[in-house]
Amino acid sequence: MNNGEANYSRFLNGDDQGFVEIIKEYKDALILFLNSYVHNIHIAEELAEDVFFSLVVKKPKYTPKYSFKTWLFTIGRNRALNTLRFHSKVITTDNADILHLRKDELDIEKAYIKKEERIQLHQCIQRLLPQYSEVLYLAYFEMLTVNDIATVTKRNKKQITNLLYRAKGALKQQLTKEGFEYEEL
Repeated sequence: MNNGEANYSRFLNGDDQGFVEIIKEYKDALILFLNSYVHNIHIAEELAEDVFFSLVVKKPKYTPKYSFKTWLFTIGRNRALNTLRFHSKVITTDNADILHLRKDELDIEKAYIKKEERIQLHQCIQRLLPQYSEVLYLAYFEMLTVNDIATVTKRNKKQITNLLYRAKGALKQQLTKEGFEYEEL
């Protein structure tokens, strides 16, 4: 039983500290993952809150078919896709608001990704096709297995393997273009 699964089980049995541990462990990673869909850190934070709120209110049953992280990220991905589907409006803001939102996003990224090289790598990944950035993020930042990535993205293992191969090639080109020096992808 992994840590998230054990904490969720504790929470379901009445120990609120188990839920606090889940939030501590997965909040930042979930927000960054959701931000890759909605491209607004504040909306990503709200979606993450909704995911955690639904765990408290609905207490969905977790079955250990997949890791707890995979299950949680799948719930988050579904929330993000629903938000994009039902609320796809163009919001106009002035430049000061845009700069403020971008600054908030970078502050959170820097807190989570401490080394400068990882920040540059993360930004290069964001410039790739969405399906490439999604699988690279899940594989290298969240350390999910190919099977877990397939579950989160609702693709099969072969598709994920092919996507990872193409995404690595695209990332290598982007990094070379940016002048990033790397050892091995």
